[in-house]
Amino acid sequence: MSDKERTAGDPEAAGEARYGVVARLIEARGFFLTMTALLLFLVLINEISPVAAGILLAAAIGFFAIFIRGRDELPVRLTSRPPPSIWPETGIKRMADALPDPCVILDRRGVVRYANRRAEATFPLRPGDPLTFRLRNPDFVGAFDRVAAGGPAEKVQFLERGPTERWYLAWFSALEPGGNDKSGFIVLIFSDQTEQRVSEKIRVDFVANASHELRTPLASLSGFIETMQGPARDDAVARERFLGIMHDQATRMSRLIDDLLSLSRIEMKAHMRPEAPVDLTGVIRGVVDALEPLARDLGVTIETDLPETPLVVPGDRDELVQVFQNLIENGCKYGRSGERVLVTATPPPGGRGGPVVTVRDFGAGIPAEHLPRLTERFYRADIQASHAQRGTGLGLAIVKHILNRHRAKLGIESRSGEGSTFTVTFNVAFTGNEPPARRIPQDISYS
Repeated sequence: MSDKERTAGDPEAAGEARYGVVARLIEARGFFLTMTALLLFLVLINEISPVAAGILLAAAIGFFAIFIRGRDELPVRLTSRPPPSIWPETGIKRMADALPDPCVILDRRGVVRYANRRAEATFPLRPGDPLTFRLRNPDFVGAFDRVAAGGPAEKVQFLERGPTERWYLAWFSALEPGGNDKSGFIVLIFSDQTEQRVSEKIRVDFVANASHELRTPLASLSGFIETMQGPARDDAVARERFLGIMHDQATRMSRLIDDLLSLSRIEMKAHMRPEAPVDLTGVIRGVVDALEPLARDLGVTIETDLPETPLVVPGDRDELVQVFQNLIENGCKYGRSGERVLVTATPPPGGRGGPVVTVRDFGAGIPAEHLPRLTERFYRADIQASHAQRGTGLGLAIVKHILNRHRAKLGIESRSGEGSTFTVTFNVAFTGNEPPARRIPQDISYS
């Protein structure tokens, strides 16, 4: 069968035929070098023009290529036909494209032969490039070498550093078993483990922090109980004082447990979007009235600037009460040196989006380095002040999760000596025709 018949309708075979033509042209390089030198000499002695010399050389190369392509067989001394599997077949490529994760097809030398779109988007890999040009992790390279040498499938975790660190699990497996088959392919599949790693770290930190927060009041209770059972058994004055401290510690544990349960309930419903109409002005007025006694005891005045007309958003009333109670109460406690807290609510700017609510205090403010971490669980900018105000370190974390569920974002601005401003911006107002529930991404800004 002729080369033309063999390659008809077969792109891979056609590629091999072109490879053979190029190889034979390379084999005849001595003839072409000699011819080029002769033509250059004739040009130098002005026997022919440079243009004519170029035309003659091009014609010679073309005639030679046509001659060797037209023959069914041609002895080749220096090269043989390349391995038939130097490029993966269409079926392998379609398999790679169908995978939900980045997938790369490699030859046993570690050269990229195909990468699906997800791999190209995640790692700038191009067919023909060695894999080590992009990924040089020693464990990663070692796993590939062992699989390419005929070993079993392997997986390896590695950290990809960049603007943001990401963890990946890489799976290497030979498509054709046996290390002696140098024409086989190695399939490499990446699985992004970053979210699992972050979730695991959050879980570990959460358990550690919760245990620490509970251990302190428990230790205090145990100590006072032992004292009352021993040296202070008959001391009525000491017993009365110790009972008051024990009551405070028990109350602290109760608040912490309540906040933990509240946070857990909110996280369980994070993927559900609330749709009931809630009037923000009514919610804020109710919260302000409830906090008036606390503000009065702290020497703080709560001022409001609310519209006469309702500001209705789709939401959960109890959760929104919790949001503004946390924000206004924090303003009273931590901004008490400013002696007032201002709460404002405005309709959507330009009639688009949702209402905007701000809670501003005029106290000492928060140092800039603490702003990005204020909504982390158990994070406190001032630990002593938080304990003095009986804070659990979960208030703003709860606010963040509730607002995330309500398609709202929290902005935090603060400067030392100028107070702090917490801005809640709702993305939508209530229309009475809300779409089905869906998961809402987190959106918090700091300045």
